[in-house]
Amino acid sequence: MTAAWRLLAGLSVVVFFRHAGAADLVFIVHTPTGSPVENAAVVLEPLVGKAPTGKSSAIIEQRDREFVPYVTIVQKGTAVEFPNRDKLKHHVYSFSPAKTFELKLYSGKPGTPVHFDKTGEVALGCNIHDWMEAHVLVVETPWFAKTGNDGRARITQVPAGHYRLRLWHPQQKITTPTTDIDVKLSPQQPLALTLDVAPRPPRPKPPADTGGY
Repeated sequence: MTAAWRLLAGLSVVVFFRHAGAADLVFIVHTPTGSPVENAAVVLEPLVGKAPTGKSSAIIEQRDREFVPYVTIVQKGTAVEFPNRDKLKHHVYSFSPAKTFELKLYSGKPGTPVHFDKTGEVALGCNIHDWMEAHVLVVETPWFAKTGNDGRARITQVPAGHYRLRLWHPQQKITTPTTDIDVKLSPQQPLALTLDVAPRPPRPKPPADTGGY
């Protein structure tokens, strides 16, 4: 048994018949101690051919002086809006190699979305509120999902074929080895994968001020 398969202990994959040519996959991700992992990215990359592309969009809000959601997964080429729902201003930025940008001090909705045109991990911050942080994972494929607080994620409309399964989390302790899987149109034996993550670092948020920032 390889090291990668020995790690298959906390991620269960169940495939349900959808219609001819495609399937829905349900994933359940846990830590080594059995706790569900929230905000984990589950990504399927086709091993044969190229993943289809298309125009898509996403929204990352600033609400109550936080980014919402904390983790966003998008396909390369996605346009992301950053509406400010607070009454005070924010200054959104990233210095990540996959996307470096800056939305200088603003209220409301910026006129132009940010296009994420390179794959990789993107960390977001606010130049005014140091505790604000969020993460974007930019992937090549349209087949991805994010786990909820119960550790579950669902990827729909996956064509039958050969895929590389990838897991990611902003607080993962190590990079989890990828696993090659076959997606069929009949139920498969559950797969399992432990994702070892550290607790999200605490960032104290002071009371809201009464000024414009």
